[in-house]
Amino acid sequence: MQNRIGFDNEKYLKMQSENIRQRIAQFGGKLYLEFGGKLFDDYHAARVLPGFQPDSKVKMLLEMKEEAEVLLVISADDIERSKRRGDLGITYDEDALRLIDAFREIGLYVSSVVITHYQGQNAAELFQKRLETLGIRTCRHYIIPNYPADIPLIVSDAGYGKNDYVETSRSLIVVTAPGPGSGKMAVCLSQLYHEHKRGVSAGYAKFETFPIWNLPLKHPVNLAYEAATADLNDVNMIDPYHLEAYHVTAVNYNRDVEVFPVLNAILERIRGAGNTPYHSPTDMGVNLVGDCIIDDEVCCAASRQEIIRRWYAAACALRQGLGTQEEMRKIETIMRSAGITTDERPTVAAALKRAEETGEPAMAIQLCDGRIITGKTSSLLGAASACLLNALKALGDISRRTRLISPNIIEPIQHLKVEHLGGHNPRLHTDETLEALSICAVTNPMAEVAMEQLSALRGAEAHASVILSRVDESLFHKLGVNVTCEPRYQVTKLYHKS
Repeated sequence: MQNRIGFDNEKYLKMQSENIRQRIAQFGGKLYLEFGGKLFDDYHAARVLPGFQPDSKVKMLLEMKEEAEVLLVISADDIERSKRRGDLGITYDEDALRLIDAFREIGLYVSSVVITHYQGQNAAELFQKRLETLGIRTCRHYIIPNYPADIPLIVSDAGYGKNDYVETSRSLIVVTAPGPGSGKMAVCLSQLYHEHKRGVSAGYAKFETFPIWNLPLKHPVNLAYEAATADLNDVNMIDPYHLEAYHVTAVNYNRDVEVFPVLNAILERIRGAGNTPYHSPTDMGVNLVGDCIIDDEVCCAASRQEIIRRWYAAACALRQGLGTQEEMRKIETIMRSAGITTDERPTVAAALKRAEETGEPAMAIQLCDGRIITGKTSSLLGAASACLLNALKALGDISRRTRLISPNIIEPIQHLKVEHLGGHNPRLHTDETLEALSICAVTNPMAEVAMEQLSALRGAEAHASVILSRVDESLFHKLGVNVTCEPRYQVTKLYHKS
Protein backbone atom coordinates (compact mmCIF):
# COMPACT_ATOMS: atom_id res chain seq x y z
CA MET A 1 0.00 0.00 0.00
CA GLN A 2 3.07 2.24 0.24
CA ASN A 3 2.88 3.43 -3.38
CA ARG A 4 -0.86 4.13 -3.39
CA ILE A 5 -2.25 7.64 -3.33
CA GLY A 6 -5.04 8.60 -0.95
CA PHE A 7 -5.29 12.34 -1.57
CA ASP A 8 -5.98 14.43 -4.69
CA ASN A 9 -3.57 17.34 -4.38
CA GLU A 10 -4.60 19.17 -7.56
CA LYS A 11 -8.26 19.10 -6.54
CA TYR A 12 -7.24 20.45 -3.15
CA LEU A 13 -5.32 23.40 -4.56
CA LYS A 14 -8.25 24.41 -6.77
CA MET A 15 -11.00 23.97 -4.17
CA GLN A 16 -9.05 25.59 -1.34
CA SER A 17 -8.17 28.80 -3.18
CA GLU A 18 -11.76 29.16 -4.40
CA ASN A 19 -13.09 28.72 -0.87
CA ILE A 20 -10.77 31.39 0.51
CA ARG A 21 -11.80 33.83 -2.21
CA GLN A 22 -15.46 33.24 -1.27
CA ARG A 23 -14.65 34.02 2.36
CA ILE A 24 -12.86 37.25 1.33
CA ALA A 25 -15.97 38.31 -0.59
CA GLN A 26 -18.19 37.45 2.40
CA PHE A 27 -16.39 40.10 4.47
CA GLY A 28 -16.41 42.84 1.89
CA GLY A 29 -13.00 42.32 0.37
CA LYS A 30 -10.54 41.88 3.26
CA LEU A 31 -9.75 38.76 5.27
CA TYR A 32 -7.30 38.05 8.07
CA LEU A 33 -6.55 34.34 7.68
CA GLU A 34 -4.88 32.64 10.63
CA PHE A 35 -2.69 29.82 9.34
CA GLY A 36 -2.20 26.92 11.74
CA GLY A 37 0.51 24.31 11.27
CA LYS A 38 3.40 24.55 8.86
CA LEU A 39 3.17 26.41 5.57
CA PHE A 40 6.27 25.27 3.71
CA ASP A 41 6.96 21.82 4.99
CA ASP A 42 3.83 20.12 6.29
CA TYR A 43 5.36 16.66 6.40
CA HIS A 44 2.80 15.43 8.92
CA ALA A 45 0.00 16.02 6.40
CA ALA A 46 2.09 14.40 3.65
CA ARG A 47 2.61 11.31 5.80
CA VAL A 48 -1.02 10.78 6.83
CA LEU A 49 -2.53 11.81 3.47
CA PRO A 50 -0.41 10.09 0.79
CA GLY A 51 -0.51 12.36 -2.23
CA PHE A 52 -0.56 15.58 -0.21
CA GLN A 53 2.51 17.63 -1.10
CA PRO A 54 4.37 19.22 1.86
CA ASP A 55 4.29 22.63 0.14
CA SER A 56 0.61 22.44 -0.89
CA LYS A 57 -0.43 25.40 1.25
CA VAL A 58 2.24 27.58 -0.32
CA LYS A 59 1.22 26.48 -3.83
CA MET A 60 -2.36 27.38 -2.99
CA LEU A 61 -1.25 30.84 -1.81
CA LEU A 62 0.78 31.30 -4.98
CA GLU A 63 -2.44 30.97 -6.95
CA MET A 64 -3.56 34.06 -4.99
CA LYS A 65 -0.15 35.77 -4.96
CA GLU A 66 -1.35 39.16 -6.17
CA GLU A 67 -4.09 39.26 -3.52
CA ALA A 68 -2.04 38.07 -0.54
CA GLU A 69 0.43 39.46 1.94
CA VAL A 70 2.03 37.79 4.94
CA LEU A 71 2.19 38.90 8.57
CA LEU A 72 4.74 36.89 10.52
CA VAL A 73 4.00 36.58 14.24
CA ILE A 74 6.55 35.70 16.92
CA SER A 75 6.20 35.77 20.70
CA ALA A 76 8.63 37.90 22.70
CA ASP A 77 8.64 35.13 25.31
CA ASP A 78 9.81 32.59 22.72
CA ILE A 79 12.57 34.96 21.61
CA GLU A 80 13.65 35.51 25.22
CA ARG A 81 13.72 31.74 25.95
CA SER A 82 15.49 30.94 22.65
CA LYS A 83 12.71 28.47 21.87
CA ARG A 84 13.67 26.03 19.12
CA ARG A 85 11.84 24.23 16.35
CA GLY A 86 12.24 20.54 17.09
CA ASP A 87 12.35 19.52 13.42
CA LEU A 88 14.91 22.09 12.28
CA GLY A 89 16.87 22.68 15.48
CA ILE A 90 16.89 26.47 15.05
CA THR A 91 15.44 29.16 17.30
CA TYR A 92 12.12 30.80 16.48
CA ASP A 93 13.76 34.15 15.71
CA GLU A 94 16.15 32.46 13.27
CA ASP A 95 13.20 30.62 11.75
CA ALA A 96 11.35 33.91 11.32
CA LEU A 97 14.20 35.15 9.13
CA ARG A 98 14.27 31.82 7.27
CA LEU A 99 10.54 32.05 6.60
CA ILE A 100 10.79 35.63 5.34
CA ASP A 101 13.51 34.59 2.90
CA ALA A 102 11.45 31.57 1.82
CA PHE A 103 8.32 33.68 1.21
CA ARG A 104 10.28 36.25 -0.76
CA GLU A 105 12.02 33.63 -2.88
CA ILE A 106 8.68 32.37 -4.19
CA GLY A 107 7.23 35.84 -4.70
CA LEU A 108 4.98 36.23 -1.65
CA TYR A 109 4.95 39.67 -0.07
CA VAL A 110 5.86 39.82 3.64
CA SER A 111 4.60 43.16 4.90
CA SER A 112 5.50 43.04 8.62
CA VAL A 113 6.66 41.06 11.62
CA VAL A 114 4.51 41.32 14.76
CA ILE A 115 6.23 40.69 18.11
CA THR A 116 3.51 39.57 20.53
CA HIS A 117 3.41 39.23 24.34
CA TYR A 118 5.79 42.16 24.48
CA GLN A 119 6.66 43.46 27.93
CA GLY A 120 10.15 44.86 27.58
CA GLN A 121 12.06 41.60 26.98
CA ASN A 122 15.62 42.51 26.10
CA ALA A 123 16.05 39.76 23.50
CA ALA A 124 12.84 40.88 21.76
CA GLU A 125 14.06 44.48 21.60
CA LEU A 126 17.35 43.35 20.09
CA PHE A 127 15.50 41.22 17.55
CA GLN A 128 13.27 44.15 16.60
CA LYS A 129 16.34 46.33 16.03
CA ARG A 130 17.85 43.59 13.90
CA LEU A 131 14.69 43.35 11.79
CA GLU A 132 14.47 47.10 11.34
CA THR A 133 18.15 47.23 10.33
CA LEU A 134 17.28 44.66 7.67
CA GLY A 135 14.45 46.91 6.46
CA ILE A 136 11.62 44.80 7.84
CA ARG A 137 8.71 46.70 9.37
CA THR A 138 8.09 45.50 12.92
CA CYS A 139 5.16 46.07 15.29
CA ARG A 140 4.58 45.28 18.95
CA HIS A 141 1.53 43.73 20.57
CA TYR A 142 1.29 43.82 24.33
CA ILE A 143 0.07 41.62 27.17
CA ILE A 144 -3.55 42.45 28.04
CA PRO A 145 -4.39 41.75 31.70
CA ASN A 146 -6.93 38.97 32.30
CA TYR A 147 -6.94 37.93 28.63
CA PRO A 148 -9.25 36.56 27.26
CA ALA A 149 -11.82 36.90 30.06
CA ASP A 150 -12.08 40.70 30.41
CA ILE A 151 -13.79 41.43 27.09
CA PRO A 152 -14.65 45.10 27.80
CA LEU A 153 -10.94 45.75 28.48
CA ILE A 154 -9.75 43.65 25.53
CA VAL A 155 -12.00 45.45 23.03
CA SER A 156 -10.99 48.94 24.06
CA ASP A 157 -8.26 51.49 23.51
CA ALA A 158 -6.50 50.10 26.60
CA GLY A 159 -6.61 46.57 25.16
CA TYR A 160 -6.35 45.93 21.44
CA GLY A 161 -6.17 49.66 20.94
CA LYS A 162 -2.81 49.76 22.72
CA ASN A 163 -1.27 47.41 20.14
CA ASP A 164 0.54 48.82 17.14
CA TYR A 165 -1.70 48.88 14.09
CA VAL A 166 -0.19 46.85 11.27
CA GLU A 167 -0.74 48.60 7.97
CA THR A 168 -1.86 46.19 5.26
CA SER A 169 -2.70 46.78 1.63
CA ARG A 170 -4.11 43.57 0.16
CA SER A 171 -7.33 41.60 0.40
CA LEU A 172 -5.88 38.41 1.96
CA ILE A 173 -3.64 38.82 4.99
CA VAL A 174 -2.00 35.51 5.88
CA VAL A 175 -1.09 35.46 9.57
CA THR A 176 1.48 32.77 10.31
CA ALA A 177 4.24 32.00 12.80
CA PRO A 178 7.30 29.78 13.34
CA GLY A 179 5.39 27.65 15.85
CA PRO A 180 2.33 27.33 18.12
CA GLY A 181 1.46 29.72 20.93
CA SER A 182 2.70 32.80 19.10
CA GLY A 183 -0.59 34.70 19.36
CA LYS A 184 -1.78 34.60 15.75
CA MET A 185 -5.48 34.75 16.61
CA ALA A 186 -5.00 37.72 18.93
CA VAL A 187 -3.14 39.54 16.15
CA CYS A 188 -6.05 38.93 13.76
CA LEU A 189 -8.62 40.17 16.29
CA SER A 190 -6.52 43.19 17.20
CA GLN A 191 -6.35 44.08 13.52
CA LEU A 192 -10.15 43.72 13.17
CA TYR A 193 -10.54 46.17 16.05
CA HIS A 194 -8.23 48.70 14.42
CA GLU A 195 -9.79 48.23 10.97
CA HIS A 196 -13.28 48.74 12.43
CA LYS A 197 -12.19 52.01 14.06
CA ARG A 198 -10.90 53.13 10.67
CA GLY A 199 -14.15 52.20 8.94
CA VAL A 200 -12.63 49.30 7.03
CA SER A 201 -14.74 46.15 6.56
CA ALA A 202 -12.61 43.09 7.36
CA GLY A 203 -13.16 39.53 8.57
CA TYR A 204 -11.37 36.67 10.26
CA ALA A 205 -11.06 33.00 9.36
CA LYS A 206 -8.86 30.11 10.34
CA PHE A 207 -6.95 27.68 8.15
CA GLU A 208 -6.09 24.67 10.32
CA THR A 209 -5.48 21.42 8.45
CA PHE A 210 -6.21 19.17 11.43
CA PRO A 211 -8.37 17.82 12.88
CA ILE A 212 -10.40 17.35 9.72
CA TRP A 213 -13.88 18.56 10.63
CA ASN A 214 -15.85 16.29 8.30
CA LEU A 215 -14.12 13.02 9.24
CA PRO A 216 -15.28 10.98 12.26
CA LEU A 217 -13.85 11.87 15.66
CA LYS A 218 -11.98 8.55 15.94
CA HIS A 219 -10.86 8.41 12.31
CA PRO A 220 -7.15 7.45 12.18
CA VAL A 221 -6.26 10.73 10.42
CA ASN A 222 -7.74 12.72 13.31
CA LEU A 223 -6.19 10.39 15.89
CA ALA A 224 -2.80 10.91 14.24
CA TYR A 225 -3.21 14.65 14.75
CA GLU A 226 -4.02 14.07 18.41
CA ALA A 227 -0.88 11.94 18.74
CA ALA A 228 1.17 14.63 17.01
CA THR A 229 0.00 17.26 19.51
CA ALA A 230 0.22 15.06 22.61
CA ASP A 231 2.79 17.44 24.10
CA LEU A 232 0.30 20.33 23.78
CA ASN A 233 -2.45 18.33 25.49
CA ASP A 234 -4.87 18.98 22.64
CA VAL A 235 -7.96 16.79 22.48
CA ASN A 236 -10.19 16.24 19.46
CA MET A 237 -13.87 16.65 20.26
CA ILE A 238 -17.28 17.08 18.67
CA ASP A 239 -18.02 20.77 18.13
CA PRO A 240 -21.09 21.31 20.39
CA TYR A 241 -21.85 24.73 18.90
CA HIS A 242 -21.92 23.35 15.35
CA LEU A 243 -24.15 20.45 16.41
CA GLU A 244 -26.58 22.83 18.11
CA ALA A 245 -26.67 25.33 15.25
CA TYR A 246 -26.85 22.95 12.29
CA HIS A 247 -27.59 19.47 13.72
CA VAL A 248 -24.43 18.33 11.94
CA THR A 249 -21.57 16.49 13.65
CA ALA A 250 -18.22 18.21 13.14
CA VAL A 251 -14.82 17.60 14.71
CA ASN A 252 -12.73 20.35 16.24
CA TYR A 253 -10.25 20.48 19.08
CA ASN A 254 -10.58 21.58 22.66
CA ARG A 255 -8.76 24.93 22.51
CA ASP A 256 -10.93 26.29 19.69
CA VAL A 257 -14.12 25.00 21.33
CA GLU A 258 -13.14 26.49 24.71
CA VAL A 259 -12.23 29.90 23.31
CA PHE A 260 -15.16 30.21 20.89
CA PRO A 261 -17.62 31.97 23.26
CA VAL A 262 -14.96 34.57 24.05
CA LEU A 263 -13.94 34.93 20.42
CA ASN A 264 -17.56 35.32 19.35
CA ALA A 265 -18.17 37.93 22.04
CA ILE A 266 -15.10 39.85 20.88
CA LEU A 267 -16.27 39.71 17.25
CA GLU A 268 -19.72 40.91 18.29
CA ARG A 269 -18.26 43.78 20.29
CA ILE A 270 -16.10 44.82 17.33
CA ARG A 271 -18.76 44.39 14.64
CA GLY A 272 -21.85 45.16 16.71
CA ALA A 273 -24.35 43.01 18.63
CA GLY A 274 -25.94 40.27 16.52
CA ASN A 275 -23.49 40.89 13.70
CA THR A 276 -21.18 37.95 14.18
CA PRO A 277 -20.74 35.75 11.07
CA TYR A 278 -20.05 32.53 12.96
CA HIS A 279 -22.17 30.12 14.98
CA SER A 280 -19.41 27.61 15.77
CA PRO A 281 -15.63 27.25 15.74
CA THR A 282 -16.03 24.96 12.73
CA ASP A 283 -17.69 27.86 10.89
CA MET A 284 -14.44 29.82 11.26
CA GLY A 285 -12.46 27.26 9.26
CA VAL A 286 -11.86 27.32 5.52
CA ASN A 287 -10.16 23.94 5.25
CA LEU A 288 -11.32 21.49 2.56
CA VAL A 289 -8.76 18.72 3.06
CA GLY A 290 -11.44 16.17 3.93
CA ASP A 291 -13.17 16.72 0.60
CA CYS A 292 -10.01 15.72 -1.28
CA ILE A 293 -9.42 12.28 0.25
CA ILE A 294 -9.87 9.79 -2.60
CA ASP A 295 -8.85 6.53 -0.86
CA ASP A 296 -9.81 6.34 2.79
CA GLU A 297 -8.14 2.95 3.28
CA VAL A 298 -4.76 4.31 2.21
CA CYS A 299 -5.05 7.34 4.50
CA CYS A 300 -6.14 5.17 7.43
CA ALA A 301 -3.16 2.85 7.01
CA ALA A 302 -0.75 5.80 6.69
CA SER A 303 -2.22 7.43 9.80
CA ARG A 304 -1.84 4.26 11.87
CA GLN A 305 1.84 4.21 10.93
CA GLU A 306 2.15 7.87 11.93
CA ILE A 307 0.69 7.13 15.36
CA ILE A 308 3.29 4.40 15.86
CA ARG A 309 6.06 6.78 14.78
CA ARG A 310 4.80 9.36 17.26
CA TRP A 311 4.91 6.77 20.05
CA TYR A 312 8.53 5.93 19.30
CA ALA A 313 9.41 9.64 19.12
CA ALA A 314 7.78 10.25 22.50
CA ALA A 315 9.49 7.19 24.02
CA CYS A 316 12.92 8.32 22.78
CA ALA A 317 12.29 11.91 23.96
CA LEU A 318 11.42 10.56 27.42
CA ARG A 319 14.60 8.45 27.45
CA GLN A 320 16.62 11.54 26.51
CA GLY A 321 15.00 13.67 29.20
CA LEU A 322 13.16 15.79 26.63
CA GLY A 323 9.64 14.35 26.94
CA THR A 324 7.09 13.44 29.58
CA GLN A 325 5.29 10.33 30.79
CA GLU A 326 1.98 12.13 30.15
CA GLU A 327 2.78 12.53 26.45
CA MET A 328 3.62 8.83 26.13
CA ARG A 329 0.53 7.74 28.05
CA LYS A 330 -1.70 9.84 25.83
CA ILE A 331 -0.32 8.26 22.66
CA GLU A 332 -0.59 4.79 24.23
CA THR A 333 -4.25 5.51 25.00
CA ILE A 334 -4.81 6.51 21.36
CA MET A 335 -3.13 3.30 20.21
CA ARG A 336 -5.25 1.13 22.49
CA SER A 337 -8.48 2.83 21.43
CA ALA A 338 -7.63 2.26 17.75
CA GLY A 339 -6.23 -1.25 18.25
CA ILE A 340 -2.78 -0.23 17.03
CA THR A 341 0.43 -2.05 18.04
CA THR A 342 4.06 -1.60 17.03
CA ASP A 343 3.80 -4.99 15.28
CA GLU A 344 2.18 -3.08 12.40
CA ARG A 345 5.57 -1.52 11.65
CA PRO A 346 7.50 -4.28 9.81
CA THR A 347 10.90 -2.58 10.19
CA VAL A 348 10.72 -2.95 13.99
CA ALA A 349 10.82 -6.75 14.01
CA ALA A 350 13.42 -6.81 11.22
CA ALA A 351 15.79 -4.42 13.02
CA LEU A 352 15.44 -6.18 16.39
CA LYS A 353 15.99 -9.61 14.83
CA ARG A 354 19.17 -8.41 13.09
CA ALA A 355 20.42 -6.85 16.34
CA GLU A 356 19.78 -10.08 18.23
CA GLU A 357 21.63 -12.11 15.59
CA THR A 358 24.71 -9.89 15.65
CA GLY A 359 24.72 -8.71 19.26
CA GLU A 360 25.25 -5.15 17.94
CA PRO A 361 22.98 -2.25 16.94
CA ALA A 362 21.12 -2.85 13.69
CA MET A 363 18.71 -1.05 11.39
CA ALA A 364 16.04 -1.96 8.85
CA ILE A 365 14.61 0.05 5.93
CA GLN A 366 11.38 -0.81 4.14
CA LEU A 367 11.62 0.47 0.59
CA CYS A 368 8.61 1.90 -1.19
CA ASP A 369 8.16 -1.38 -3.09
CA GLY A 370 7.81 -3.25 0.22
CA ARG A 371 11.26 -4.89 0.37
CA ILE A 372 12.94 -4.78 3.78
CA ILE A 373 16.69 -4.21 3.86
CA THR A 374 18.81 -4.50 7.02
CA GLY A 375 22.22 -3.30 8.08
CA LYS A 376 24.51 -4.26 10.95
CA THR A 377 27.28 -2.54 12.88
CA SER A 378 30.81 -3.25 11.65
CA SER A 379 34.32 -1.98 12.36
CA LEU A 380 34.00 0.49 9.47
CA LEU A 381 30.34 1.54 9.46
CA GLY A 382 27.57 2.16 11.95
CA ALA A 383 24.31 0.26 11.48
CA ALA A 384 22.58 3.26 9.91
CA SER A 385 25.36 3.71 7.35
CA ALA A 386 25.45 0.01 6.51
CA CYS A 387 21.68 -0.13 6.10
CA LEU A 388 21.71 2.97 3.90
CA LEU A 389 24.34 1.48 1.60
CA ASN A 390 22.50 -1.84 1.43
CA ALA A 391 19.27 -0.03 0.54
CA LEU A 392 21.01 1.87 -2.27
CA LYS A 393 22.43 -1.41 -3.57
CA ALA A 394 18.97 -2.97 -3.57
CA LEU A 395 17.47 -0.02 -5.42
CA GLY A 396 20.28 -0.06 -7.98
CA ASP A 397 20.21 -3.85 -8.49
CA ILE A 398 23.78 -4.02 -7.18
CA SER A 399 24.96 -7.22 -5.51
CA ARG A 400 25.07 -6.90 -1.75
CA ARG A 401 28.61 -8.34 -1.85
CA THR A 402 29.81 -5.47 -4.05
CA ARG A 403 32.11 -3.09 -2.20
CA LEU A 404 31.01 0.46 -3.05
CA ILE A 405 33.49 2.28 -0.80
CA SER A 406 37.10 1.21 -0.62
CA PRO A 407 38.62 0.77 2.87
CA ASN A 408 41.38 3.04 1.55
CA ILE A 409 38.80 5.83 1.57
CA ILE A 410 37.19 4.94 4.93
CA GLU A 411 40.36 4.46 6.97
CA PRO A 412 41.77 8.01 6.48
CA ILE A 413 38.36 9.41 7.53
CA GLN A 414 38.44 7.25 10.65
CA HIS A 415 41.99 8.38 11.39
CA LEU A 416 40.90 12.02 11.07
CA LYS A 417 37.91 11.51 13.37
CA VAL A 418 39.81 9.75 16.15
CA GLU A 419 43.38 11.02 16.01
CA HIS A 420 42.83 14.63 14.99
CA LEU A 421 39.25 15.53 15.95
CA GLY A 422 39.16 13.69 19.29
CA GLY A 423 36.29 11.37 18.43
CA HIS A 424 35.70 8.06 20.20
CA ASN A 425 33.59 6.35 17.54
CA PRO A 426 35.63 5.53 14.43
CA ARG A 427 32.64 4.20 12.49
CA LEU A 428 31.28 6.41 9.73
CA HIS A 429 28.02 8.27 10.25
CA THR A 430 25.60 8.39 7.33
CA ASP A 431 26.74 11.82 6.14
CA GLU A 432 30.39 10.71 6.12
CA THR A 433 29.37 7.53 4.31
CA LEU A 434 27.63 9.47 1.55
CA GLU A 435 30.61 11.81 1.22
CA ALA A 436 32.90 8.80 0.85
CA LEU A 437 30.48 7.23 -1.64
CA SER A 438 30.41 10.41 -3.73
CA ILE A 439 34.22 10.42 -3.87
CA CYS A 440 34.25 6.78 -5.01
CA ALA A 441 31.58 7.53 -7.62
CA VAL A 442 34.18 9.49 -9.61
CA THR A 443 36.03 6.25 -10.47
CA ASN A 444 33.57 3.50 -9.51
CA PRO A 445 30.52 3.16 -11.83
CA MET A 446 28.63 1.07 -9.25
CA ALA A 447 29.09 3.80 -6.63
CA GLU A 448 27.68 6.28 -9.12
CA VAL A 449 24.65 4.03 -9.69
CA ALA A 450 24.14 3.84 -5.92
CA MET A 451 24.28 7.63 -5.57
CA GLU A 452 21.58 7.98 -8.23
CA GLN A 453 19.18 5.95 -6.05
CA LEU A 454 19.06 8.45 -3.17
CA SER A 455 15.85 10.13 -4.37
CA ALA A 456 14.10 6.72 -4.47
CA LEU A 457 14.42 6.50 -0.67
CA ARG A 458 11.84 9.27 -0.15
CA GLY A 459 8.83 7.80 1.60
CA ALA A 460 10.68 4.72 2.87
CA GLU A 461 10.26 3.55 6.48
CA ALA A 462 13.15 2.75 8.81
CA HIS A 463 13.74 1.57 12.36
CA ALA A 464 16.91 1.39 14.43
CA SER A 465 17.50 -0.87 17.43
CA VAL A 466 19.08 2.05 19.33
CA ILE A 467 18.66 5.83 19.44
CA LEU A 468 20.37 7.30 16.38
CA SER A 469 22.80 10.19 16.52
CA ARG A 470 21.41 13.58 15.55
CA VAL A 471 23.59 13.46 12.43
CA ASP A 472 22.07 10.19 11.24
CA GLU A 473 18.53 11.18 12.16
CA SER A 474 18.92 14.50 10.35
CA LEU A 475 20.26 12.87 7.20
CA PHE A 476 17.39 10.40 6.99
CA HIS A 477 15.00 13.34 7.45
CA LYS A 478 16.65 15.14 4.51
CA LEU A 479 16.31 12.00 2.39
CA GLY A 480 12.60 11.78 3.24
CA VAL A 481 12.93 8.49 5.16
CA ASN A 482 10.52 8.12 8.09
CA VAL A 483 12.78 6.79 10.81
CA THR A 484 12.01 5.53 14.32
CA CYS A 485 14.28 4.17 17.05
CA GLU A 486 14.07 1.93 20.07
CA PRO A 487 14.21 4.08 23.22
CA ARG A 488 17.64 2.83 24.28
CA TYR A 489 21.22 3.96 23.80
CA GLN A 490 23.97 1.87 22.25
CA VAL A 491 26.17 2.29 25.35
CA THR A 492 25.35 2.81 29.02
CA LYS A 493 26.78 6.28 29.48
CA LEU A 494 25.25 9.38 31.02
CA TYR A 495 26.55 11.68 28.26
CA HIS A 496 25.92 10.87 24.63
CA LYS A 497 27.54 12.84 21.82
CA SER A 498 25.43 13.57 18.76
